[in-house]
Amino acid sequence: QVQLVESGGGWIQPGGSLRLSCAAAGGTFYDAPMRWFRQAPGKEREFVALIARSGTTAYAESVKGRFTISRDSANSTVYLQMNDLKSEDTGVYICNSPTNAIYGQGTQVTVSS
Repeated sequence: QVQLVESGGGWIQPGGSLRLSCAAAGGTFYDAPMRWFRQAPGKEREFVALIARSGTTAYAESVKGRFTISRDSANSTVYLQMNDLKSEDTGVYICNSPTNAIYGQGTQVTVSS
């Protein structure tokens, strides 16, 4: 059973950048669609970004123009480049394979001065 492992989170000041990674363990996902979600304390999980099999991408309005989702199919890794981070971007970032109906454990991102 493939598992998803996120990394790259941490504490960053407003305006800074982070790159998150989501790697497949125990399997591969090649060009399967992948999504990033996030969950802030006390809030519901929300969609952040999607990359389709074709490579087409989609973003939540709140991150459009600041975040970029990409993939390295050969290594079954999906990335989320996050620029110009704001305090409201704080949360646990979770990657998801809708094809396999699995979620990773998440990586914490804290944006604070």
